[in-house]
Amino acid sequence: MATCAITDVAIVLKPEDDVAIAKKEIPAGTVLEDAGGRIEVRQDIRPGHKVARRGRRTGEEVRRYGQVIGFATADIVPGDHVHTQNLAVGDLRQQYEVGTDVRAVDYYPPDKMRHFDGYKREDGRVGTRNYVAIISGVNCSASVSQFVKEKFRDVQRDFPNIDGVLAITHKSGCGTKLLGEDHMALQRVLAGYAKHPNVAAYILVGLGCEVNQAAVMVDTQRMAVPGHPERRPFIVNIQEAGGIRKTVETAAAAVREILPRANEARRTRQPISELTLATNCGGSDGNSGITANPALGWAVDELVRYGGTGVLAETPEIYGAEHLLIRRAVNEGVAKKLIDRYKWWEWYCRGIEAMDNNPAPGNKAGGLTTVFEKSLGGVSKGGTTPMQDVFLYGEPITTRGFVFMDTPGHDPVSITGLVAGGCNLICFTTGRGSVFGCKPVPSIKLATNSLMYRHMEEDMDINCGVILEGTPLPAVGRQIFEEMIAVASGKRTKSELSGVGEEEFAPWIIGPVM
Repeated sequence: MATCAITDVAIVLKPEDDVAIAKKEIPAGTVLEDAGGRIEVRQDIRPGHKVARRGRRTGEEVRRYGQVIGFATADIVPGDHVHTQNLAVGDLRQQYEVGTDVRAVDYYPPDKMRHFDGYKREDGRVGTRNYVAIISGVNCSASVSQFVKEKFRDVQRDFPNIDGVLAITHKSGCGTKLLGEDHMALQRVLAGYAKHPNVAAYILVGLGCEVNQAAVMVDTQRMAVPGHPERRPFIVNIQEAGGIRKTVETAAAAVREILPRANEARRTRQPISELTLATNCGGSDGNSGITANPALGWAVDELVRYGGTGVLAETPEIYGAEHLLIRRAVNEGVAKKLIDRYKWWEWYCRGIEAMDNNPAPGNKAGGLTTVFEKSLGGVSKGGTTPMQDVFLYGEPITTRGFVFMDTPGHDPVSITGLVAGGCNLICFTTGRGSVFGCKPVPSIKLATNSLMYRHMEEDMDINCGVILEGTPLPAVGRQIFEEMIAVASGKRTKSELSGVGEEEFAPWIIGPVM
């Protein structure tokens, strides 16, 4: 019977935690020497999964991160595998304490500013890529937009400073209430992509009879030709143009006209305070909250210290950890914004879906048991600095520092809203192996464990699993931060090298489709 210190094979995050997280396979019968005594492991424990350090009776709280991750559904004895068979969510009553964890940010002085090579646009914003976009106002014009894009698949042959021509297509734009919540959210997203600093120029393609009229969207969202606020963008509607072929010809001619100007863009030295970083996690596992997420949080803190912006999102996947963000809210108004979004989600999910309908099967296979546990790990992506503001889905992000955006947890939908808000860089943590990409914004993939990283190295940018092997977390945070600057300056991410990122545009369809 093998005997070892619990810290040799598992991680104890807080002394008060009832569980430890296996760093590697722990066979049944292994004796673990813990601060509270000796624990005999009763079942095989896979990496990322939890082993009980203390006994818990049915109904009692179980803690990890020093926080409640659920309630015992059966008696738990030390050495048990703690998972879905004996742990679930319950009636968790959180105490909201506004601003108790707010600490002044130790900003770097101006003479210490770091820089990257970016595209400074006429309105002062800075891009990390240089795309031309064909934006569909409605799904009915999606195929036409794709036909136009296909004519420019080799655009870099003649226009080497353009990263590509994108077709921004989706499944919505009609069958919804005119100017209702769903319609306005779609308009915000489409306008956000059109105005994005990574988009040098764009055109709009519609059908003609849809709810989301392109001309109306231009007016309500104050859309214009990039660099020329007095000029309306080019719009073509299939019904007015005379059908598919004529629309493709007309739209392609418009794209050819704007390519030379887009190609004039050049990278110049820009302060990293112009970076707005979207953070997201997908395919999380039991290591996410130990390795990649807190290491990314370190990088977010560093970006904020330089005057940049880090954005946390995925509201349903912060459920059970929202009290930690409220402690970081700079004032009552910001805290109320977040609380109001949670109340909205509870209303939104009423009778149809549960806020605790999480984690996904892959998350559970990786060791996550409850949404509370997943959320407590996920929230660490946001670092430790004060929460300065809360934004609606796809709303322009106008506040610097650490902020929150209300989005669903589904990765493509969440990041679509973040990009629409103006994020010009993405860091995406994954334990199971998500290969998410997102044109026109580069997506840096952060693996939570070494096994998956080695298995999918062609798709992962950084291995954060080395933290489990002894590498200090700040060292990995620094690696992420330096990679952010390199990618913002033009280094291609693994998803970009694979050509992934165009099909992932997925605006949130909030309401019923009629």
